[in-house]
Amino acid sequence: MRRRSPRRLLGVLASAMVAFTVLSSASTAGAAQTAATPAAAQAAATAAQPLSTSTPVVFVHGYTGNASNWATAMSVFQLNGWSSSKLFAYEYNSYGNNISNAQGLASFVNNVKSRTGASKVAIVNHSMGGLVSQYYLKVLGGNTSVSHLASIAGANHGTTYAGACLIYTTCQQMYPGSSFIAQITSGDETPGDTRYASWYSACDGIILPYTSTRLSGATNNNVVCQTHIGFLADTVVLGQIARFVAS
Repeated sequence: MRRRSPRRLLGVLASAMVAFTVLSSASTAGAAQTAATPAAAQAAATAAQPLSTSTPVVFVHGYTGNASNWATAMSVFQLNGWSSSKLFAYEYNSYGNNISNAQGLASFVNNVKSRTGASKVAIVNHSMGGLVSQYYLKVLGGNTSVSHLASIAGANHGTTYAGACLIYTTCQQMYPGSSFIAQITSGDETPGDTRYASWYSACDGIILPYTSTRLSGATNNNVVCQTHIGFLADTVVLGQIARFVAS
């Protein structure tokens, strides 16, 4: 039998060791990849989940406002997946009575529910629209028809700025300490299963004090510096609100 040289034997052994190392590395990498797959797949699935944009949204303007105030907000909601057929703007008499305005909102919401077939709507309000919305949800029992309420610079606890227009009932109701505000702030400010959130800022300039917007029991978001009217064009805040409503 032919004897192999020591050098050749060493070469064979070295080749075997290289092959073993390569196979072991491949096996280890494969095992690591397999172990990581479930977590990665779960993360990918979570990231891919679409927002829930089937809930109709009713926008409620502020004092002297109108439906046009919500042009930017509606565009932001559409960019986040809402159909224009699910976005509605409620208009009311800024110089009348907020009790009547809240009753009108109740009828408007019922009409939206009938048109869309939805059991609940979301409400996004601004400024005095906060008073109209809160009266509807709390005093008129509208919380059973509202899944989310987002209050943007809402005059939820009143504003001393309303002292400039006290000839109107709505402004009398919007002044801090009014009987109207007492009705919507006494006891539970966030009744029912509705999810509540507010956005407010020290730079508001109209809601005085600016903390008036905050609701006990809500998720209250302090925006570093935004003006009262500037909120209506703030696509960052409006995007946050769209995601809140979709949650």
